[in-house]
Amino acid sequence: MVEVATRLRAGFTGVERWLEKEREQVPLWAPIALGVGIAAWFALPHRMAWLAFCCGALALGCVGVLLPEGARLRRMMVAGGVLACMGCVLIWGKALLLGEPPLARATFVQVTGDVLSVRAVPAQQMVRAMLRPVAVPTLPKVIRVNIAESDVPDGLGEGARIRFRVRLMPPAPPSVPGGYDFAARAYFQGIGATGKALKPIEMVRPATGAPPLRARLFAHIAGQVDDPAKGIAIALATGDQGAIAEVDAEAMRNSGLAHLLSISGLHVTALIGAVIFLLMRVMALSRRAALDWPLMLIAATGGALAGVGYTLLTGAEVPTVRSCIAALLVLGGLAMGRDAITLRLVATGALIVLLFWPEALVGPSFQMSFAAVTALVALAEHKRFRAFAAARDEARWRKVGRMLLVTLATGFVIELVLMPIALFHFHKAGMLGAFANIVAIPLTTFVVMPLEALALLFDLVGLGAPFWWLTQQALTLLLMIAHGVSASPWATMLTPSVPTFVFAGMMAGLLWCLLWRSRWRWLGLGPVGAGVITIILLSPPDILVTGDGRHVAVRTPDGRMAILRAGAGDYVRDVLSESAGYDGALEPIARLPQARCSSDLCAVGLIAGGRPWQLLVTRSDMLVDRATFARDCAAADIVIADRGLPRWCRPRWLKIDRRLLARTGGMAIDLDHATIRTVRQAGDAHPWIAPIPKRSRRYGPSKLRSFDARPRPQL
Repeated sequence: MVEVATRLRAGFTGVERWLEKEREQVPLWAPIALGVGIAAWFALPHRMAWLAFCCGALALGCVGVLLPEGARLRRMMVAGGVLACMGCVLIWGKALLLGEPPLARATFVQVTGDVLSVRAVPAQQMVRAMLRPVAVPTLPKVIRVNIAESDVPDGLGEGARIRFRVRLMPPAPPSVPGGYDFAARAYFQGIGATGKALKPIEMVRPATGAPPLRARLFAHIAGQVDDPAKGIAIALATGDQGAIAEVDAEAMRNSGLAHLLSISGLHVTALIGAVIFLLMRVMALSRRAALDWPLMLIAATGGALAGVGYTLLTGAEVPTVRSCIAALLVLGGLAMGRDAITLRLVATGALIVLLFWPEALVGPSFQMSFAAVTALVALAEHKRFRAFAAARDEARWRKVGRMLLVTLATGFVIELVLMPIALFHFHKAGMLGAFANIVAIPLTTFVVMPLEALALLFDLVGLGAPFWWLTQQALTLLLMIAHGVSASPWATMLTPSVPTFVFAGMMAGLLWCLLWRSRWRWLGLGPVGAGVITIILLSPPDILVTGDGRHVAVRTPDGRMAILRAGAGDYVRDVLSESAGYDGALEPIARLPQARCSSDLCAVGLIAGGRPWQLLVTRSDMLVDRATFARDCAAADIVIADRGLPRWCRPRWLKIDRRLLARTGGMAIDLDHATIRTVRQAGDAHPWIAPIPKRSRRYGPSKLRSFDARPRPQL
């Protein structure tokens, strides 16, 4: 016992020495602790688990109190436990108080609603309107409807009242594991139902006021720039990407240039820097101002006002708010004569965003924005990189070469940090973004944005046409770069859905590497390397089933993917392809040589794990002869249907029908390892998730585990 106590004291002393060396970095972990509590609320399935986490976090703080007084580890454990508990309680409370419960079930109804906002989406030939239903207490407080461009009535705008018929649906959960969870995002945005308005759409009361400035700016730019550059020009000025064609948006994503379309640090910094530069030059024209006025303070104030106005104009999205907060802190530091561009600035911005918008933590926008900035600042603070990038008296060609190398290095670092986030959320990551950004970032910052600003300014006197023409040419060049890089076979890396625990481990390792400064920081490469190996070795699912059971995709022995319904839309095909990490076209299952299909059923033979598997899928709503269906069920290993299957349908391994899917959501089945991933966890009590119908509760996780455990018979 004495020896153990001695070793514990020695270990504690060593940790304290290390924390003393890292004392400047310790506060950076405050937003991480708060974020752990928020993430735990999203990851854990029900109230008792949330309460248990809070108790565990507070228990950690209590253990810290037992450590010697004044120890840094004690303060970290107490503060970390309290902040983690606060994060869980914060998002839990916001969900209870401010979220909008979803519509209980799909319903066809006539709605009279007051228009809260209108957003044009020219790329999809529709208008998206947010409405507050009038005198319909059974509907959510706010619904979102899509209106075809040809059906938009005159006078539609904020404050109008319209009447129409619509089939309202609850916001959609992920179709398959790893898919986009619109239901969670809609809950915190206050959207309780979505649908498409059917004509005729009656205008009960037209909008009386002028459209918002953002809408007027959208319409003005759309009239000045031609396709395809029009959508990019609108996005740079307003943050609205609704006018960008999908083919161009996909090229921007694959080439690593999509960040240029989201109003964030690049755009806010460019605007504030331009305002400060102009104000300093204008005030310097006056001798009295140059000698007596605090020019930097005045210019910083003007830049701050411009940044706040730009943030409000572009919709105050999380990346813009984060960038604006960071810019204001930097300007405050510069006005006081201090160096404000540090990781503490990033941590302060993260704390503010998490306190007001805790739900943003689980979204790709927050994660990519803060990860990129953290990596950039951490690299800039590194002594060797700072020494290499520092200005010096040298030949012009060496200076240009040094600038290119610095830009390339920062691009590589940012791409590496963002890769796990992109793979987790989008199942693909850009590989050539660092090279594309060498040209695209200077082109956007120093050519496109100044030209567009001058065009808008000269439009006040009717002389903006030449600047709009130049802007269009520059944007056309930007799109050429995007499409050229995107066309390369090395442009993107695809992967199946990444498990949450793998992503969490990689992010923890990256943060450990970025936030500490001593040699112990490199311990974070362990979980990062383990995550990379896991992703490389990920086994793509052999069968994907959407939550409604209508769409099924299977992997053929030659590695291709086939889909059950040949008429499935592009959205369904994209979701299934991305979740499977597949980049080819989905062919119909009926065309596979190993498939036998009728108008009602498809029997497909698969090979996985060195064994043959027999899959039976329904493809119509028609009643199938009992004797035939019972025989086919008994011969199949897996049966999948979008209806409720009878008890006498007994496949050899797994029966997936409407009742089971109501409890589990979409499924991804790996036949090699006989494992199943589902969208929903057992007892998931998050408020945007619809309760399980009573008739489906007997198909619980225990039943699914019994299927998993059933031995696979030799065929």
